[in-house]
Amino acid sequence: MPAGQFQLLPCALPGVLAVQASSRHRFARHTHEQFGIGVVERGAQRSASGRGEVQAVAGDIITVNPGEVHDGLPLDEAGRSWRILYFDPEVVAPVCHDVSEGAARLGEFVLPVLSDRASATVFTQLFDAMTGGNAPDTALRRDSLLLMLVASTMDCRQGMRDGDGTPAAIAHALARIDDDPSVPVTLDELAHASGLSRFQVLRAFTRATGLTPHAYLVQRRIDLARRLIARGEPLADAAIGSGFADQSHMTRIFVKKYGLSPSAYAAVATGRSLR
Repeated sequence: MPAGQFQLLPCALPGVLAVQASSRHRFARHTHEQFGIGVVERGAQRSASGRGEVQAVAGDIITVNPGEVHDGLPLDEAGRSWRILYFDPEVVAPVCHDVSEGAARLGEFVLPVLSDRASATVFTQLFDAMTGGNAPDTALRRDSLLLMLVASTMDCRQGMRDGDGTPAAIAHALARIDDDPSVPVTLDELAHASGLSRFQVLRAFTRATGLTPHAYLVQRRIDLARRLIARGEPLADAAIGSGFADQSHMTRIFVKKYGLSPSAYAAVATGRSLR
């Protein structure tokens, strides 16, 4: 793949995004709604994660949980190449339920970087199965590989720590944004919802989420835009429907987060139902 290229591949399984990339792109701090797991195939990168700053080199597995703040930059000008699968929580839930023998609805990735050659091989096989169409027995192979990968990389024993450590007051502020990210919100409104002063809510919100309220709002809006685009909404309508001023504003944020344009995403995503 040429350097500087991001490619979204069609997946046979709804609720899964497959991306392969070769780039020197520096990702700003952001989040995803999905679980992400991939393998660095060339070069190396440094990134922030929920467990602090980490480095990944060729052959390493990289992971991210829904809502986990992270970024990413190459360690040199040569950039890096990687392949990654993003799974909607609804796809992961039954797998975690099986792996944990019914003990948990959702697990979580506890390590943002893993040096595990066997699991990396399983990932590569799963990526190929996800993007290789619907040949006979593909579903059996795909489902088996997904179970194997989750079992070897995810902690499904106690379940994902939803909101663990988040102060109740900030939970109200989060809910104010999450309920409808397209609606404008002010710091005064978040403070009122939290029962805190504006400075208190700003400081506590950033500590709890890793993002300022504005940065968090932008992330939730681009998540909403992605879902609207996947449902076939015209790009201009998706931009307005998710709270952006216009399509160009949405496009700038989308490219920063995903490395590809909304139109490139729409060309693949509208061929299937994601959510």
